[in-house]
Amino acid sequence: MSMPPPPPPAYGSPYGGYGGHEHPQGTTILVLGILSLVVCSLLGPVAWVMGNNALAEIDRNPTAYTNRSSVQAGRICGIVSSCLMILMVVIVVIAMIAAASAST
Repeated sequence: MSMPPPPPPAYGSPYGGYGGHEHPQGTTILVLGILSLVVCSLLGPVAWVMGNNALAEIDRNPTAYTNRSSVQAGRICGIVSSCLMILMVVIVVIAMIAAASAST
């Protein structure tokens, strides 16, 4: 009589199953994305690029990493921050042009 097979590992287990371990840059990307929205929008493009690279690594081996959602969240925060930064630059340029044309 043979023994029954062991139960499958839990979801997100570091020893296999549906995912391995967290991507090493996942938390960094999430923190950079949040800081880009709150403190310094110059961090937005950094979070965006790092997020793209990390997502490419995760997509190449989807069973190796468990924190795709936090990488995605940091990347999206970086995208939003970058768009807001570009919008603010456009508004400042338009305001400078309007001020220069009003003074002449």
